[in-house]
Amino acid sequence: MKKKFKKLWHILWKAALWFFIISISVVVLFRWVPVPLTPLMLTRCAEQKMDGKEMKLEKKWVPLEEISPHLQLAVVCSEDQNFINHSGFDFQAIDKAMEYNKKHKKTRGASTISQQTAKNVFLWSGRSWIRKGFEVYFTFLIETFWSKHRIMEVYLNVIEMGEGVYGAQAASTIFFHKDAKKLTEGEASLIAAVLPNPLKFSVVKPSEYVSNRKSWIMHQMALWGGFLNYDEKENGK
Repeated sequence: MKKKFKKLWHILWKAALWFFIISISVVVLFRWVPVPLTPLMLTRCAEQKMDGKEMKLEKKWVPLEEISPHLQLAVVCSEDQNFINHSGFDFQAIDKAMEYNKKHKKTRGASTISQQTAKNVFLWSGRSWIRKGFEVYFTFLIETFWSKHRIMEVYLNVIEMGEGVYGAQAASTIFFHKDAKKLTEGEASLIAAVLPNPLKFSVVKPSEYVSNRKSWIMHQMALWGGFLNYDEKENGK
């Protein structure tokens, strides 16, 4: 019995060691290399196939410099206003969400852009404590090995923005027939408005909720008073 336990412990320790080596290596690799596919993209393709639909996967990687500063600011204002300053987790937002969820049936999340990026690039869909634990781990890794500039670049290249549409360049081309770097403030805020549920909400036919959310995002962008300064955070490290 003691030998079996020792052997099992050795296997688990070895598996954990290899997991750390591989996960850190992949995160470091993606510091410079574009992310080719994500688990969500593959899941959506499988879902389309199972539903008898034609598989659709529209994406095109572009550097952050080729994505409109308006869109960069819009997603920060709508998804994570403390993005530049936090180290992956916004504990103040988490506390507020917990208090809100105690009093309301409809729950509110507090995932940062860093957390969403970690989830989109490395993890599967769904909600569980195990997946959340891995999300915390990968968020820590990308905040350690990537810059804020890189996190935003990856986020805006892989995030789902419509059915089969991933990333700013694909969304801009399909919805507005222009490159992502030419998106206006209004177009950028409209894309950001559908991000909470891009399969339910539409950029092409925005509902009243999406239109109101777009107006709120534009107001937040005006209050922000400018574009994002990634160097501010990086120089402070």
